[in-house]
Amino acid sequence: MFASDMNPARDAGRVSKAGMVLFPIQFTWPYGGRSVSVSGSFNGWTELVQMSQVEGCPNIFKAVCAVPHGSHEYKFLVDGEWRRDEQQPYRTSEYGVVNTFDTRPVPAEVVPQQLSADILNPVMPRISEEDVQAARSQISAFLAAHTAYELLPESGKVVALAVDLPVKQAFHILAEQGIPVAPLWDFSKGKFVGVISASDFILILRELGNHGSNLTEEELETHTISAWKEGKAYLNGQVDGHGRPIPRQIIFAGPSDNLKDLVLKFMQNGFATIPVIHSSSEDGSLPQLLHLASLSGILKCVCRYFRHGYGSFPMLQLPICAIPLGTWVPRIGESNCRPFAMLRPNGSLSSALNMLVQAGVSSIPIVDDNDSLVDIYSRSDITALTKGRAYTHNLNDMTVYQALQLGQDSSAPFEMRSQRCQMCLRTDTLLKVMEQLANPGVRRIVIVEAGSNRVEGIISLTDVFRFLLG
Repeated sequence: MFASDMNPARDAGRVSKAGMVLFPIQFTWPYGGRSVSVSGSFNGWTELVQMSQVEGCPNIFKAVCAVPHGSHEYKFLVDGEWRRDEQQPYRTSEYGVVNTFDTRPVPAEVVPQQLSADILNPVMPRISEEDVQAARSQISAFLAAHTAYELLPESGKVVALAVDLPVKQAFHILAEQGIPVAPLWDFSKGKFVGVISASDFILILRELGNHGSNLTEEELETHTISAWKEGKAYLNGQVDGHGRPIPRQIIFAGPSDNLKDLVLKFMQNGFATIPVIHSSSEDGSLPQLLHLASLSGILKCVCRYFRHGYGSFPMLQLPICAIPLGTWVPRIGESNCRPFAMLRPNGSLSSALNMLVQAGVSSIPIVDDNDSLVDIYSRSDITALTKGRAYTHNLNDMTVYQALQLGQDSSAPFEMRSQRCQMCLRTDTLLKVMEQLANPGVRRIVIVEAGSNRVEGIISLTDVFRFLLG
């Protein structure tokens, strides 16, 4: 009898070795039937996962399952009879003749690709390549005609930190101010020299954790931001012929820079924010920090400009599954893409931090035992570790659930925070997804299955601009 005793609410406070890193895979049965399920080594052959019939395709059934890294066997139960897919790899095992597949060890978001399963979208609206190029030309012209000055809010504040500030103090300031990044000011040079972000703290915690004992407050208290930046340069091999660290120049924009050039800076450097700095002198002295520009702010300008005219802009009306946008759950047998990764609430925090760095992504979906989305863990969530000095604990012993709770009221239930964990459906229009991504603090949207909230894909801000600009 198939059963499962997994309980995410019960086990959320305990790190699970089996549920640390998961890769969503789409199983497809295209040969019809009344009731179709799938099971395999990925769930210990202990559970039947019910597959759903694809709308408009009565012979096609699909299910998305989160599986750990490795080689797996699986089989379909069709109307009470165990069957294999003759078109997929198979071998003989103790369970008879079974299908097989492998997952890859390193999660990564790759160049956006169109959902390859056209059979899953039998009636899908299309627009001509000429219409796509015309839309891209209009958006490119709009961005080139507008400047970073238009991103400046009517009022607000921008926090900058001194480069000789202790890392611990900088860590707490970011958390108290609720910001993920701050420009760095060097008083001896009289200029901005870089930025410090939540990503720096992730690298600091990982690096110190790699050298034995748990992180101590004394280490953060004595380690200045400038010392960390030098150490980071050594770690990355950024040294000159004499072994001295090569200082990186700050990437910034001027208020008169056009938005198209600013978008290209974001995409070429992989930054979440870029300072907008103005200097009234030719030599760049006496700089004024005006704003921290983001791709979401630029996308908001695009949406505001084109929103009322999208009737003559057919590309914005297309469902996202009809265009090459985002990273989608791969189907069994697809070898041209790499799966993205997910975590259970009881996965270790150290695994989450490693994935954020290795995959170069801003957030990771958190799913329950039904593979339904319940939350995300973002780079900016690292600042919540300042509560109760949680960063001094062994991160291998802390679960993702416990880390997320640090950022919430201790009495609040473990549930999805809708203001930051944005979802969409495969049938949602490009314009709707763009407007969601234009919200402050949102860098990725998780595509979920209607009804079940099972993860089907991810769309990032970079994905959208890469598609819009071609």
